[in-house]
Amino acid sequence: MSLTSAIPGNLAAEDTQHLAIVFEDVALAFDDIVVLDGVSFELKRGETKAIFGIAGAGKTMILKLALGLIKPDRGHIWVLGHDVTEMREEDLFELRRKIGMVFQESALFDSMTVRDNVAFRLIEEGDVPGDELDKRVREVLRFVELERTIDMLPSELSGGMRRRVSIARAIITQPEVILYDSPTGGLDPITSTTIVQLIVKQRDVYKTSSLLVTHRLQDAFTMATSYFDTKTNEMKPIQPGSNIDVKTSFLILRDGKIILDGEAADLTATKDEYIKEYIA
Repeated sequence: MSLTSAIPGNLAAEDTQHLAIVFEDVALAFDDIVVLDGVSFELKRGETKAIFGIAGAGKTMILKLALGLIKPDRGHIWVLGHDVTEMREEDLFELRRKIGMVFQESALFDSMTVRDNVAFRLIEEGDVPGDELDKRVREVLRFVELERTIDMLPSELSGGMRRRVSIARAIITQPEVILYDSPTGGLDPITSTTIVQLIVKQRDVYKTSSLLVTHRLQDAFTMATSYFDTKTNEMKPIQPGSNIDVKTSFLILRDGKIILDGEAADLTATKDEYIKEYIA
């Protein structure tokens, strides 16, 4: 499928170069339960968009739709210039090689070592030589600061460590897009901060585009007000007056619709009573 034939009708071909994901009037329902009702938004290249909403608001469904795992009842979804709503399953496999997925509960294989969990996609694809595979596994484990766990089993790791391994598995293919499904869910505040720092590191070092489902506003605000300093290898708050642009935005769902799509300043300045109560 060519890029030109896949782009939205109201976008010029050159405009797609700065867009990673586009949802256009997407609707989805299961029987009489409406999940999404006319959802439209854009994820720019290098941007992280945090998605909020109460349980059942359709947050995780947006990730599944972006992967092409389910089809909408109405509307179109473009991922890296391709309309996933029109693609055949065999074509979706190739596109998914450019997408990393971090699952809510890590979803590691219990019987496999950390090395084999992280290398799983590369092993399945079978096109990476053994020496190169080991090198890339160690590189991504070093990125999440867990190289020492390479021969351990998931049962030997803490919850936070398992989550970090799942991030390593997601980035080993050097994806253009990463989808995070509640990456800090169920973790204590200190461990959550460690995960947030890794997400910020991935955003700022590799300029990866990301959709991030979360229920923790604090995490998203930290991402929107912090940057990763490669010199000190740590996350730092953006100082007042700084021109650092961390490209992080917020999207809030309610009753199947988007009620806010903007930056942190838009969220804190909102007059919407529901949003004000939600963030209180």
